[in-house]
Amino acid sequence: MAQVTKDTMIGELLQIDLEACAPVLLGIGMHCLGCPASQNETIAEAASVHGVDADELVQKLNENLAASAAKA
Repeated sequence: MAQVTKDTMIGELLQIDLEACAPVLLGIGMHCLGCPASQNETIAEAASVHGVDADELVQKLNENLAASAAKA
């Protein structure tokens, strides 16, 4: 099962599991997932820009990744 950290790039995160991660990012107001600039941003940077706690965001993303892996 894939796990991400605050240093994981958004582009890498979306390649790991778009369906599990995109809703979380959209939920924090990150509507520019296809934007080239967002692809080279870390989860920590995205959290900072969107005013959310990076640790909580990483936890939610990892929970969604785990749930997605359990379905497979």
